[in-house]
Amino acid sequence: MLRYVIIVIVFLFSGLVVHGQQWLKAPSFPEELGDVNWTRSYETAIATATSENKAVFILFQEVPGCATCRNYGNDLLTHPFIVEAIETYFVPLAIYNNKRGADGAILRKFDEPSWNNPVSRIIDPNSEKDITKRLNGKYDMANLVSFISNGIIESGQLIPEYLDLLYKEVTAVDLRETHLSMYCFWSGEKNLGSLDGVVSTNAGFMDGTEVVKVKYDASKVSEEKLILFAQEQRCADAIYTNDKREEKIAKKYNILTKNEGAFKADREPKYYIYKSEFRHLPMTNLQALKVNTAISKQISPVEYLSPRQLELLQLIKDGKIVKEDVIDKDFNDLWHKILGSK
Repeated sequence: MLRYVIIVIVFLFSGLVVHGQQWLKAPSFPEELGDVNWTRSYETAIATATSENKAVFILFQEVPGCATCRNYGNDLLTHPFIVEAIETYFVPLAIYNNKRGADGAILRKFDEPSWNNPVSRIIDPNSEKDITKRLNGKYDMANLVSFISNGIIESGQLIPEYLDLLYKEVTAVDLRETHLSMYCFWSGEKNLGSLDGVVSTNAGFMDGTEVVKVKYDASKVSEEKLILFAQEQRCADAIYTNDKREEKIAKKYNILTKNEGAFKADREPKYYIYKSEFRHLPMTNLQALKVNTAISKQISPVEYLSPRQLELLQLIKDGKIVKEDVIDKDFNDLWHKILGSK
């Protein structure tokens, strides 16, 4: 039955492949601009945005730039989901803030300072006015994802699930880790994956017992809610923890606690992904969590993946990209490694 579901899923997204798949090859821009395929002409960006009914995403950037500018390009503007969201929902325009000529004219038009750190604006091509608050002085992933999401909403569109999941991961403000022992860590991963606030899970062993290592955002799901949910799902026979707060709650619900020891990962991580073609597709931790749970319930996981991930999976299935097991490995690094080896 599971095999049948996977075949149906693959058939459903086989029609999503964009002809040419131009995004597979990163553009040759300076490192300060990352991997986004930027337009360098303001007039072209406005005309394209008008014809495509999109807003214009303007990056005012120092090129060549300082360490902050280089890090912004290398660390944020190379993330696959940042690149995909900007290129999908907007017309990207890069304006150098340390150049004269056409760049200098646009800098003056928007009253942006010269030789500045990265500034992003999203404008309506008709009014040439901002549709969301200018992003300035904040050079982290959480603020950039929030900025892009606001721009998508103000453009009259819905935030894609893959971007929402990324936002939840990068805005986890109180990230904690615990280890829950249970009769079957495969079942534990699929059950815990349905609880909002759980960011990642890993199946493995501790003290010779099957456990699931759980990372959760305590600002979204409390220790008590997590532990109670796990107990209801028969996923909390014992808790391996050094956290006094977790020990106190475990005692309240008559759950055995033990000191945290060395964790050894299972050879078949994310069991339901591992037994499917999705084992070869790079995903973020939270995506893998949701996809694993969906497959376990024989539900299509497509909603959790970006269109480009679905295209990449099809290329892998077609043998155009070498298959390798990528479960629980760094999403960003793997994405660029796979595309670089294409």
